[in-house]
Amino acid sequence: MINQDLLKVVEHISREKNIDKQMVFEDLEMAMLSAARKAYGAANDVVVRIDRTTGEINATRDDEPISMKELGRIAAQTAKQVMIQKFREAERDSLFEEFSERVGQIITGTVARYEGGALVLHLGRTEGFLPRSEQIPGETHHPGERVRGMILDVREQPHEVRIVLTRTHPDYIRRLFDLEVPEVGERIIEIKALAREAGYRTKVAVASIDSKVDAVGACVGVRGSRIRNIVDELNGEKIDIVRWNESSQVLIANALKPAEVQETALCFEMGRASVVVAEDQLSLAIGKRGQNVRLAARLTGWDIDIVTPGDYDKGIDQMSTALREIDGVDDILIEKLLAMGIINLGDIEEVGVEPLVSELELEEELAKRVVESAKAAAQRYAVEEQAAKELAAAAEAERTHDAPAAGDAEVAVDAADGLAAGELPSTGVAVENKTESEASMGEESVAERTE
Repeated sequence: MINQDLLKVVEHISREKNIDKQMVFEDLEMAMLSAARKAYGAANDVVVRIDRTTGEINATRDDEPISMKELGRIAAQTAKQVMIQKFREAERDSLFEEFSERVGQIITGTVARYEGGALVLHLGRTEGFLPRSEQIPGETHHPGERVRGMILDVREQPHEVRIVLTRTHPDYIRRLFDLEVPEVGERIIEIKALAREAGYRTKVAVASIDSKVDAVGACVGVRGSRIRNIVDELNGEKIDIVRWNESSQVLIANALKPAEVQETALCFEMGRASVVVAEDQLSLAIGKRGQNVRLAARLTGWDIDIVTPGDYDKGIDQMSTALREIDGVDDILIEKLLAMGIINLGDIEEVGVEPLVSELELEEELAKRVVESAKAAAQRYAVEEQAAKELAAAAEAERTHDAPAAGDAEVAVDAADGLAAGELPSTGVAVENKTESEASMGEESVAERTE
């Protein structure tokens, strides 16, 4: 006898909950077994089997056939509770397995609600959580709005599978490029490095394995169409496409654009790049609140120090002057120090003795004298510069104190102009500044004119 109703139920549950049919049959058998034991007692040998093809239920107690319909209401309620629990566990395992395989992929959900700052999205069979820390600063979303995010983590909890999404992770930018730029998705263009401050700015270094394909042009698209789609998805976040280069000097110069770099000195011992830019390029190189140089440093993996030509030359001059006073130091050694990326006295102190011995093959005694002299000279120059600043500040303060106030100067000029034109001061000012005799003479002359 074929039990079509049972087969349809199994098919529906399997499809809706994404649970294997075999597992659904096993859960039903377990539920019916619990119901039979509830009705007849645990001591009885109860066996329940469901035919996978026909859906026929075969139940026995002590090898005697029994009917599941005769178990009663309490047994049926027990079976229902066991089935619900088993199906939930199976669904939870299915969700965990499905979404664990999709970690790092972009998914689209519908905004359901906010929970303590976290955004809850409907993802079909389950919900995803976008914590406040993974939301782009300044973004707001409304119920029913469709929002994209990357699956960051899948956590199995006692009563649910928690799917954590992100819109701030740097890899979210990579996945957007995979979607919007076919060459990136096909691995013709490779994203070599990426640095991001979510909601503000991102720098992406790209390279092409095909010499016929321009990596930067392909990512930007015709009239900026491709990059515009990504920027719109990120609500206006700026994206700089940087051309990758194996040379760190070229890469750093590319990463600091739109600023123009004049020279770059790399010090591998300190992992630092000293970048020289013109005075009018300084603000561009640093960026708003240091953002441009900070992202460039993350992108290239170098600590970047921005200096002007004046500071660069000053540091080299001070270092050369101080080191030439040491016996055994010549111009060749100074050139070697510059080739190492050491451009001022402070760098020598920071690098220390060991690199000078191993890299420049100096005697340890000479290396120690070089470091000690550099340290002393750096302190001396620092004291002199501080004294010069204090002297200049004192001179400026004295000049400001001695200079007439702006209002007094204007009155003096107006008075001089008035006297030159033959004008008399106003009556009020004149009376206040006259002596008693001059005042009385003025009164008599007025009386005579009146007569």
